[in-house]
Amino acid sequence: MEDTALYVHIPFCDHKCIYCDFYSIITSDNIDNFLKALKKEIEFYSPKYSSGRFFSSVFFGGGTPSLMQPEYIGNIISILKDNFFITGNAEITMETNPGTVDKNKLEMFRKVGINRLSFGVQSFHNDELKFLTRIHDKDTAIQGVHDANDVGFENINIDLIFNLPKQTKEKWKYNLETAVSLPLKHISTYSLILERGTILNKMVLDGKVTLQDNDYDAELYEMTIDFLTASGFDQYEVSNFARPGFECRHNNAYWRYNEYLSFGPSAHSFADNKRWWNYSSLKHYISEIEKNGLAQANFELLSDEQRFNEYVMLALRSKGIDQTDFQKRFGANWLEENESIFKSFVDGNFIEIKNDFIRFTKNGYAICDEILGKLL
Repeated sequence: MEDTALYVHIPFCDHKCIYCDFYSIITSDNIDNFLKALKKEIEFYSPKYSSGRFFSSVFFGGGTPSLMQPEYIGNIISILKDNFFITGNAEITMETNPGTVDKNKLEMFRKVGINRLSFGVQSFHNDELKFLTRIHDKDTAIQGVHDANDVGFENINIDLIFNLPKQTKEKWKYNLETAVSLPLKHISTYSLILERGTILNKMVLDGKVTLQDNDYDAELYEMTIDFLTASGFDQYEVSNFARPGFECRHNNAYWRYNEYLSFGPSAHSFADNKRWWNYSSLKHYISEIEKNGLAQANFELLSDEQRFNEYVMLALRSKGIDQTDFQKRFGANWLEENESIFKSFVDGNFIEIKNDFIRFTKNGYAICDEILGKLL
């Protein structure tokens, strides 16, 4: 049996943030029709992909899943359990926006089966939150984490964004200090990236916002690694830090090149060396499901070269290349042929080889794209 992950995309949002390029809609229309379509899509894929697989991770992303009523999310969990073998200790995560939940609602989410929360905090400075057009303030974010902890959530993540326009090192350090003072098991930190089609991208193109340079971004990133690792968080991927034993299973499914099935508009799946993705428009998604049982916009069959490159890239960006697993999949030739290159990166303190793993050091994470470009 193979360890596999499930993802459900909830597209509904109460507000579109300026930096977000995920598919979301600011409306409550079609909430019931979406649930019917989702059930039908899950039932369509179940006969082909349920056999021989067990699922140890379920992730609700969006959009803003925490906008939904707990029983709505509970219904989806029940539908998934009816159609796939979800392990008894499965990690079931829900992305949560501060300001969309109170203690009572959080308690209800826990009762319907959510056992891990990922809060989209982004900053503990009100001026930065205002710039990012988040609906919450600093106090609401902090209270949300404490409320979640009080009702019994033991596995809580927050997302933070660094290198915002005019963000000083002092401001970023305050964000990190505040984060580690909270009852968190996981912290994800992301550099502010311009995505095409976002409001922020247009603001930059129009000259209304100026981003800070790559060197400053690298300094903030290095500062992040130093601070969080010194605070007891292990870095297990370029952007993710966890207390020991609390690495996100869903993240690891992606980074370790395991299969995953995804449902909902714009959702991407990967199984049997095939990748496919759904239509983004919710109305189009619903109509396709009603007609065909699936809403697949397109697919690709992965070549041996694609699978090799993706495996190496994902492994090095996370815990490293497990040489035993690598040789089972691809043989030993590539490792032997690149032995001298790996040695040069080891000598430069960019890569370390330990316990049969080839992995980036802190310095290597900082220039990971450059190193991958030389290896692949």
